[in-house]
Amino acid sequence: MSTHKNTFRDSRRSFLKNSGIVSIGFLGLHRFALGASRQGTPGVYDRYGPLLPDPAGIMDLPKGFSYKIISRKGEKMADGLLSPGRNDAMATFQGPGDKVIIIRNHEITSDDLENGPFGLQQELLKKIDPEYVYDYGFGKTPSLGGTTTLVYNERSQKLELEYLSLAGTIRNCAGGPTPWGSWLTCEETYESRKEGQNEQDHGYVFEVPASAKIKPAKPVALKAMGRFNHEAVAVDPETGIVYETEDRHDGLIYRFIPTQPGKLSAGGKLQALAVKGEKSFDTRNWEQTTIEEGKPLDTEWIDLENVDSPVDDLHIRGFEQGAARFARGEGMWYGNNEVYFACTNGGKEKQGQVFRYIPRSGKLELFAEPNDKQLLRHCDNLTVSPWGDVVLSEDNESPRILGITPAGEIFHLAHNVGYESELAGVVFSPSGKTLFVNIQHAGLTLAITGDWKH
Repeated sequence: MSTHKNTFRDSRRSFLKNSGIVSIGFLGLHRFALGASRQGTPGVYDRYGPLLPDPAGIMDLPKGFSYKIISRKGEKMADGLLSPGRNDAMATFQGPGDKVIIIRNHEITSDDLENGPFGLQQELLKKIDPEYVYDYGFGKTPSLGGTTTLVYNERSQKLELEYLSLAGTIRNCAGGPTPWGSWLTCEETYESRKEGQNEQDHGYVFEVPASAKIKPAKPVALKAMGRFNHEAVAVDPETGIVYETEDRHDGLIYRFIPTQPGKLSAGGKLQALAVKGEKSFDTRNWEQTTIEEGKPLDTEWIDLENVDSPVDDLHIRGFEQGAARFARGEGMWYGNNEVYFACTNGGKEKQGQVFRYIPRSGKLELFAEPNDKQLLRHCDNLTVSPWGDVVLSEDNESPRILGITPAGEIFHLAHNVGYESELAGVVFSPSGKTLFVNIQHAGLTLAITGDWKH
């Protein structure tokens, strides 16, 4: 028992060092229209300068920045399988020397053979031990989602290894890194049950250890963390508590209190976020403004029962018990001693909201709701840079990467001009030198470098 505690404490120190946790205190994004210098768009802060046309027609970036495509769907990986498509959320971990370990989600359904790792005829399925496939589909229709692990040399800027690290899951959309060196990957599904072509129920969280060697994870569904339309998670390194988002128009925000911090498979308690004194509070601001930027609300947590229900009713039961409702909770990240999360179509214009929850005080704050497509259009995955900026990717036909400084100023960092596809998985390397991002529908992973201003 004492050995586990020491391990959790040591890993927590490393996580704090690499997760952008700084004591600067953000000022609330209602101020971000005050940036004195513009990029040609009202309210956009000139942090890196204007975005310049990309000669290759893929990604516009500021002067002094460049990108490199490090992975393409369909390429053969080191384990003999094909690099899957529909790349989604990612996390990075420090590997040996200059190596960065990247764990990447793949939001693939069971019938999407074109984007799966086993080929159009499932001819490569024999290359993987069924023991490492969560849902083998009776050897005929395996679930095609999961994760890949990439090992990238930051000094040489070359990809050194790529392999399938979790197999047999469905629609692995987002997730989050843990302080103990693993990635929690989430299934964005609630309909896929143990019937028909499925050998297993779906709608769970799985854990994938970070490894610089080919080492697929044993696929264990963490059922105590709930069965629902999962999106992302964030782990508080002080307590080991895991916060979770739910991608639906009337979703909840959950937290999982583990029985044993750092060992999620040992079980725990699932709760839903509620606004104190406001039963079944609606944060979406669709019909009327119920929550204002920069005005924190006190919260409490409601215990949930039957969290592995075969019926898709956890969010309904939680709301009826008094939990708050959110508009498509998506990306979530722990940084600056706070938990940030995006709601893709929240706000009066349904263009997105960014919230922050402060675990130490239990305060919930609407951090940003610009209601302006020039500033923000459907925020999705997000991360916190090592120097404290909140960095978001958008989910629309012409998405951007944008950031928000500790002073509350918004800036545009990149623009996907080559593909009508969302950007996903935005995350910095532990050193802060490289920003990785996926162009989902194209099946591309990019590494972006430049003169990052701290």
